[in-house]
Amino acid sequence: MINRTVLMGRITRDLELRQTPSGVSTVSFTLAVDRSYVKQGEERQADFISCVAWRQTAEFITKYFRKGSLIALEGQLRSRVYDDKNGVKHYVTEVFVDNVSFTGEKSERKQEQSYGAEYEYHRPEPAVHEAAPSSGRTDYSDGVLSDDWVPF
Repeated sequence: MINRTVLMGRITRDLELRQTPSGVSTVSFTLAVDRSYVKQGEERQADFISCVAWRQTAEFITKYFRKGSLIALEGQLRSRVYDDKNGVKHYVTEVFVDNVSFTGEKSERKQEQSYGAEYEYHRPEPAVHEAAPSSGRTDYSDGVLSDDWVPF
């Protein structure tokens, strides 16, 4: 089965890095993605897609991106259901971000580059892949990310 989502859009609000009670970094944000077509006589429409990143990916995003930044990302589409305090059931679909890349105008990239950033962040592979030959991806982690965490 395949569950990959690739998006490029603009971050719609200021980012806030948060910590779970166990100390895991996370950031949630909305990405505005323009639709590829425009109806005659109308303005271009956009979709607003909820995204969440964890651990080093979250830290990287909050360090190098801000409201209005153009970002390319790759992740998995996930959905969940929860009941709020009033007993109302809510359905949520969001992208769990694995990899991010800078994009945009040269002036934007030059400003981001001045902060000392590399151009891509890829989530580290699980430990079983540590001995594999390098894929040429830049790894910003101090350790190995584990896929066995529960985000909520």
